[in-house]
Amino acid sequence: MKIAVAALDGWTVSPHFGRSACFIVFEEKEGKIVGREVRDNTYTPHARGECSGEHDSASQHEPSHGHAGILAALHDCEVVLCRGMGWRAAEDLGGRGIKAVVTATEGAPEELVKAFISGSLATGPGYCRCHG
Repeated sequence: MKIAVAALDGWTVSPHFGRSACFIVFEEKEGKIVGREVRDNTYTPHARGECSGEHDSASQHEPSHGHAGILAALHDCEVVLCRGMGWRAAEDLGGRGIKAVVTATEGAPEELVKAFISGSLATGPGYCRCHG
C-alpha cells in the first residue's frame, strides 16, 4: 500500500493539502515502511502561489481550482494524510478510491504513517477554514 503525506518541505507535514510543496509517498508492506519517494506539488494553484486561499464557494468551482493534476500524481496511493484540506479535495480523492485522512497530530511524516499503519493515528476535525 502507498500512503502519501502532504508536506511543506519533504520533512514537515503541511497544514493544508493543496498548499503543500510536495507529497512524501511511503510504501508499506506487511506493516513496515519499505520505501519513500518525494513528489513535488506543481498541480494546485495554491502551491504555485496563484490563489490567496480567501475565496468563496463559487470561486472554488473555477477550472483553476480543479484537482485533476494532483489526483493523477497520487493515482497509485490508497491513503493521503494531511493536517487539513477542503471538502472538494476530500470528495475528489474519495471518488478515485483514495482515502483522505486529516490528522490532529503534528509530527514527522514517517511517524504519522507508522501511527496510521498501527491504527493509533489521532484524526482531526476535517476541512480548512478557507474552504468553509
